Amino acid sequence: MQTPTVGELDRRIIGCLQVDGRASWRRIAAALGEPERTVARHGTRLLADRTVVVTGLSIHGEASLLRAACMQAATRVAAASLARRDGVTFTYMLTGSADCVAEIMCPAGRLGELLLDEIPGIPGLTQFTSLPILRYFRTVHEWQPGLVTPAEAEAVRGYPAITPVPSDQRIASLSREERQILRALATDGRRTHDEIARLVGLSEPTVRRRVDYLRREGHVHFRAVVDPAALGLPVEAILWIKAAPTRVPQLGDALLLSPNVRYAAAVMGEHQVVADVTVADRAALYAFVTEAPWVRHAENVETSLVVRALKRSGILDHRAD
Repeated sequence: MQTPTVGELDRRIIGCLQVDGRASWRRIAAALGEPERTVARHGTRLLADRTVVVTGLSIHGEASLLRAACMQAATRVAAASLARRDGVTFTYMLTGSADCVAEIMCPAGRLGELLLDEIPGIPGLTQFTSLPILRYFRTVHEWQPGLVTPAEAEAVRGYPAITPVPSDQRIASLSREERQILRALATDGRRTHDEIARLVGLSEPTVRRRVDYLRREGHVHFRAVVDPAALGLPVEAILWIKAAPTRVPQLGDALLLSPNVRYAAAVMGEHQVVADVTVADRAALYAFVTEAPWVRHAENVETSLVVRALKRSGILDHRAD
């Protein structure tokens, strides 16, 4: 199934939502120099038809990547089962030696139970490797593929971008009401403060202060979830990169120079860095894995095409049902 690309104004609105998923239509219109009514009409349609979905994602738990092989006739079933699990932020079906990859958040002390009891019971899964994440260089909520200018992005930005730290300790400091707010924002990242107040039984000013606190402290990260193909970047690949330990920091920093890198993380295991990249075509992918500045820091690169994304940033694709 092909994803149609969106128009120029829609692309720019999506770019603004990638900077701040909760930015008002008025602020986005002012940044883009467009009439507020026009921006609101286009933006509301993009949200209504789910071309873009804004979610408030909370990174709580120790993060790992699962690289899995499946029975040939059961790849879709196994990948869909992974995608539907709580704590899984993304699930992609792949070409190459791994049939799918998923990122999963696991509470401290439960990794053994997850890897020894729960994951092996997934139908169709024949083999998997766990790659615990040591550090994020970039997560998808920070991805901005150049849809807006730096000045436009700065005009929209309400909060500094904070790269999540994979840890299980932060959520323990949150109150019951704050956790309820996080659940409400995960369902719809653009819920108004008044809507959230009615859901959790707090006053609107209190909710406004709590949301501000959660954002500034990095307890919630707002993501404008969009299929890269809609932005003219239909070729998506996962790069499994080997590098000498002393080269990993430089490798990560070099990957961040490219707006085509949606996600990059340092991991344990056979590979040292895993990256998710999106480009216009296979020729651009070839250039990226052979000529880009980051390549000089790598010892070996294995490339897997993403053939289907069943879950992005906690949002299930309808085909995973």
